[in-house]
Amino acid sequence: MTTHREAIFVNGLWVEKDPFPEDIAKPIDEVGLTSAPMESMAFFFAQHCKDYTEDFMLCKNESSDQTKCLKEGRKVTRCAMDLISKLKANCDKQWEQHWKCMDTNNHLLWLCRPQEKEFNDCVFNKLGLTKHIPGVPEGETPVHLKENPMFKREPVPWK
Repeated sequence: MTTHREAIFVNGLWVEKDPFPEDIAKPIDEVGLTSAPMESMAFFFAQHCKDYTEDFMLCKNESSDQTKCLKEGRKVTRCAMDLISKLKANCDKQWEQHWKCMDTNNHLLWLCRPQEKEFNDCVFNKLGLTKHIPGVPEGETPVHLKENPMFKREPVPWK
């Protein structure tokens, strides 16, 4: 039987109710973003925090005791908060326009390409980070850089 704990809603953020174990590691503030801003910055987070996230994932894969990876997890959280503060300081307007577009359009990225382009350009110009989509074949234009990004399938001939 599954039991559900009551969540606490404080100043617009969901907060873990149980106290952080003091003997394991020092607590760190929550990132405090909803899904739209997180998804909007996800590719930049992957680039900016790559080393920390790789260390964290290696730790999780090596140990079944997840409390052994809290130190690495805190580094990932700190890196995310660092990126968020840099985005807010340098590209806040463009970031907000992009994630609000995504939020109001059910996270359909293709509906927010103009805002995404402005946000990507700002992040590149001010922070030097580029959006790289894993799995895009060499020489192929990524979907966010295409003039007409709609997928067009060739008709299948009937046999």
